[in-house]
Amino acid sequence: MPIETPLLSLEGISKDFYGNTVLSDVSFTVEKGQIVALVGENGAGKTTLMRILFGMPVIADTGGYGGLIKIDGETVKFDTPFDALDAGIGMVHQEFSLIPGFTTTENIALNREAMRSTLACEVFGERLSVLDRATMTARAESAINRLGVKLDPGMLVSEMPVGHKQFTEIAREINRENVRLLVLDEPTAVLTESEAEVLLKALRHLASQGISIIFISHRLHEVTAVADKIVVLRDGAAVKQTASEGVSVRDIAAWMVGRDVEAKRTDREGRDIGEEILKIEHLWVDMPGETVRDVSFSVRKGEIFGIGGLAGQGKLGIPNGIMGLHMAGGCVVLHGKNLQLNDPRAALEAGMAFVSEDRRGVGLLLDEPLDWNIGFTTMQVHGRYLKSYLAGLVKLRDEAGLRKLADEYIKLLSIKCTGPKQKAKELSGGNQQKICLAKAFALKPDMLFVSEPTRGIDVGAKELVLQSLRHYNRDFGTTIVMVSSELEELRSVCDRVAIVDEGSIAGILLPDADIAEFGLLMAGETRKEAVGA
Repeated sequence: MPIETPLLSLEGISKDFYGNTVLSDVSFTVEKGQIVALVGENGAGKTTLMRILFGMPVIADTGGYGGLIKIDGETVKFDTPFDALDAGIGMVHQEFSLIPGFTTTENIALNREAMRSTLACEVFGERLSVLDRATMTARAESAINRLGVKLDPGMLVSEMPVGHKQFTEIAREINRENVRLLVLDEPTAVLTESEAEVLLKALRHLASQGISIIFISHRLHEVTAVADKIVVLRDGAAVKQTASEGVSVRDIAAWMVGRDVEAKRTDREGRDIGEEILKIEHLWVDMPGETVRDVSFSVRKGEIFGIGGLAGQGKLGIPNGIMGLHMAGGCVVLHGKNLQLNDPRAALEAGMAFVSEDRRGVGLLLDEPLDWNIGFTTMQVHGRYLKSYLAGLVKLRDEAGLRKLADEYIKLLSIKCTGPKQKAKELSGGNQQKICLAKAFALKPDMLFVSEPTRGIDVGAKELVLQSLRHYNRDFGTTIVMVSSELEELRSVCDRVAIVDEGSIAGILLPDADIAEFGLLMAGETRKEAVGA
């Protein structure tokens, strides 16, 4: 028998953004009626790959991509999402794109409404045609039946439970006459377990009708339950492709995260880990996209405590809430004293410092010189590097003191610059991050929160930043809480690593724990009691 041509073939897909490689020689196929699960950590390249497939404008605007996309063996190039739709590809994004004031039917039929003529059309033309609601409802019901779920065609989206909204999104895509491939980005992320099971059943039903599906999910038990084939992306490369039969959740977790990283024990030896310095109980934080629901943990003096997890699970919300940048509640105790939440100055005066993940928006004064950036916060909080005149009525900057401070940290952190008076905006990303660290170090904090310290900087600069944190912790005994999406970094630097899932701590592990354990916690598959340092 002749081998059937795959519906979709991706061959050698590569993509870089401004010199940063995000996809490297990715190749795989999707057969007719096959469900292919695409899995990987944050930043593995899943979203970029789907943007290429769907012809999103950001790809062309940033130089296009390398490699070939083939549909039924024929090479295609989608310049816009409309080209992808015309080829029979539908995509359901993680965020809903429904109109709340429209019904199920109206959303499913949007931009493909059935019209019927009226008597006025004979005089004034087709512009006075009206909606053929009976035909629209029949088409919507057909799509709903094809999906195999129960939806009320007349219900307003604003009145629907979340699960019904997700089904409506999918029904809208399969209502297109030529749909052959569905791309679903985290379709179960907002669903309950029972709703998710209904959705998985619906996907199997669609596949049995010949519709191919690319299923992106971090819920690995769903991947093993529904997928025919699993493709694992890691650091922009397809590191594993396999049939799902016989594959366990633990297998996928290990493939996603990669080999164990050798813990740098030499950096951990000889350090004094003392008694509890920070205790957090039932912390909640209202940070858009990073909501924290109920987090409790403690940190010891001199420890480097890591916090990791998938995007949107709440890890970034923890330091932002504690430092008062987003509304928070619960109990935070530092040195045995309750910290006043929702007050950034109170956090700074208590001996805390914060290096934000948003270094350009929050961390730096881009148009100011480096010495001003490094010394600004300590001037504001502790009154350092200020000269008083007229019995304290007039205070001016101590320019010589600021220059000396800047020179000290430029040397300590190996910051590449022309000098203390160079503007922050003129530095590279890695050196800007070092300035943010220097600003925090200048406060001489007891507790330092560092959020995504290596985001957006090159590999060499990453190691220098991490080395700076290790040295500062070792030489000054400063306790550090490091939040990062890079699990390997956390394991190489930290004494313990907490994984956040759905707004709470899923577990706390030692850095040399089995790599699969971290993957399972990140995927929400298991929860572990905290371990000691």
